[in-house]
Amino acid sequence: MSRENIHVRIDNGDNINRALSRFKRLCDQFGVRKEYKKRKEYKKPSIRMKEKLEEAEKRRFKNERKVRFKKSKI
Repeated sequence: MSRENIHVRIDNGDNINRALSRFKRLCDQFGVRKEYKKRKEYKKPSIRMKEKLEEAEKRRFKNERKVRFKKSKI
């Protein structure tokens, strides 16, 4: 992951709320908020692995549900 600065140019006529939402969107795209949450507290490697496996299982069930729904619709 490349380390780049996030810049939001604000002109005189720009709305500060719009610029702030643009900044948040850029932070999400670069993964800044996700990385911050990840580094906020230390987790043991065994706990991280367990969470990773649980997330994979959720995705797998979700994909299976989508496939079953499509088949039943046809």
